[in-house]
Amino acid sequence: MRETQGLIEQHIHGAFGIDFMKCSKDELLNCAQLLAQNGVGAFFPTVMTDELEIIKERISLIKSVKKSQDKKSAQIAGIHLEGPFINPEKSGIHDKKYILPLDINKYKFIEDDIIKIITLAPELDISGEFVKYLKTLNIKLSLGHSLGHNLSDMNQVTHLYNAMGAFSHRNPSTCVSALCCDNIYIEIIADSLHVCDDVLKITFKQKSPEKILLISDALPLAHSNIESLIFAGQQIYNKNCKLTNKDGIFAGSSMLLCDIIKNLTDKSIVTFEQAINASSSNQLKYHKLNNNLKVYWNEDNTINKVEFI
Repeated sequence: MRETQGLIEQHIHGAFGIDFMKCSKDELLNCAQLLAQNGVGAFFPTVMTDELEIIKERISLIKSVKKSQDKKSAQIAGIHLEGPFINPEKSGIHDKKYILPLDINKYKFIEDDIIKIITLAPELDISGEFVKYLKTLNIKLSLGHSLGHNLSDMNQVTHLYNAMGAFSHRNPSTCVSALCCDNIYIEIIADSLHVCDDVLKITFKQKSPEKILLISDALPLAHSNIESLIFAGQQIYNKNCKLTNKDGIFAGSSMLLCDIIKNLTDKSIVTFEQAINASSSNQLKYHKLNNNLKVYWNEDNTINKVEFI
């Protein structure tokens, strides 16, 4: 049996039938306990594009739960704000009617020190003042749901290859910039659906291993028996573990990080150690977090048990 640190999930919308955009405090606490059972030591609940009043309410609820948590669950490390300051041309399943221009005053309406990651489209910040303001705060800036490729003011990119300009050998693109920039972290959903196995292999060969951040981008459908639900204002369907809306647009993952680690290692895309580093060690260093969990793994790359430190 192998022992590792707890996994760190920095992009997750929910699981076990629990939606972070709708859940109660008790449901979020319950989700944190269930995540710990699945090897997650800390996570960043992801608040997505919606009315500013709803975003503000979600931030307040998550902050309240963070303060009330005991040490026997996955710890809320902060909030990942995915939208509403994104490019409507790469909205994915984000509701376009709630996407906003990059306006400092609009951000200040929801501003809170629990926000630790923001996904945004910096190419829409024409004056540069929005990004300049965010850089004065203790926030990781992530280019995502974007058509931009200038990463000079960014810390990372959101779910590489998804909701961004396509890889091109003739023109600059987010994908190429992210793979080439040694100081940029990349999120990647390695479920073999959002990114195919060959591209996963290329990514792990090309990108500095300490800059890869495995994420689940899990939806409430993950680890549940629910076949369909309303998420982001639309019906989302689970068809053979592929989560899409009625138009076939991807809506997140049905896997958690432990499942993604098993997927990668069972297929020999990466070693077990590489998968753990990209799910734990890199995030702990990146976010300056302390590990609070020991995870014990079976030889078949499934979790045997967890212990809180």
